[in-house]
Amino acid sequence: MRRFAFIAPLAVALSVAGLAQAQPDLQPAARAPEVVVALGPDVVKEIDTLGQREVLQQVDQLGAAVRRELARSGALEGAEVYLTITDLKPNRPTFQQTIDRPGLSVFDSVSIGGATIEGEIVTADGERLPVRYSRYSSSIRDVIGYAVWQDAGNAYRRLASNLSNGRLVSR
Repeated sequence: MRRFAFIAPLAVALSVAGLAQAQPDLQPAARAPEVVVALGPDVVKEIDTLGQREVLQQVDQLGAAVRRELARSGALEGAEVYLTITDLKPNRPTFQQTIDRPGLSVFDSVSIGGATIEGEIVTADGERLPVRYSRYSSSIRDVIGYAVWQDAGNAYRRLASNLSNGRLVSR
């Protein structure tokens, strides 16, 4: 009988804790911004030269960088973010470029890379805010790293950081 004397209060405590967890949250849930990324017409013209798979990966990279940073900061709740990659330059030859031009060296060929991104943010209250961001290495000496899309990735991360901090958005 002593065993039940200990278990009964424990069962009551657990059921009360379960009820407390089951209570609906009275605070409205924050809605993460929707991020949509597209390619501009000039990039679409270059897609066969750069390689379709790699260019589409850049679309995913930009979207992921912006989503991650906005989720981390809680900025632009309920907004819709529409971005278009209007220019895209790799730092090193893409896989498709090395197939098309066998003389290119994946290791020795380096160029100024980066990206230009344009678009708009539609805030939760319907306000439309234009966005334009561009980042490229200023000289070949500034190219740091060995990734094909090093400077484009830097552009995505900096754009995301600027958006989460309220910069680049002119009201």
